[in-house]
Amino acid sequence: MRLFEHEIQIRVRYVETDQMGVVWHGNYLQYFECGRTEALRACGWSYRELEEAGIMLPLVEAHLEYLRPAKYDDLLTIRTTVRGPVSARIRFEYEVRNEAGETLTTGYTVHGFVDAKTRRPCRPPAKLKALFG
Repeated sequence: MRLFEHEIQIRVRYVETDQMGVVWHGNYLQYFECGRTEALRACGWSYRELEEAGIMLPLVEAHLEYLRPAKYDDLLTIRTTVRGPVSARIRFEYEVRNEAGETLTTGYTVHGFVDAKTRRPCRPPAKLKALFG
């Protein structure tokens, strides 16, 4: 089993907060998506390339734990981790930290590899399977 980690940073925009300046809970899934997209790119696959290869990655499960609030203008670090092996599904784990290094939110998403034409589960691309064992 192989471990892959990737980090990106995102600054909280005003539109992502409520009247108290706290990030609305649903926006964390968007932060997770940013982390996942860039993690895949770092592995050598963009979402566009997966789709052009006839593979889709629909979300089948999501879990979040809110520990501390993120606030307007915070610089967040999103760490995305994949622990192999991958099969017809892949699980991405996330940790969102603030500039002080405090963990604000953790969670994971599970995505299925699906053939774009048949809409049936399929194997992951050999390149990803080799990367994650």
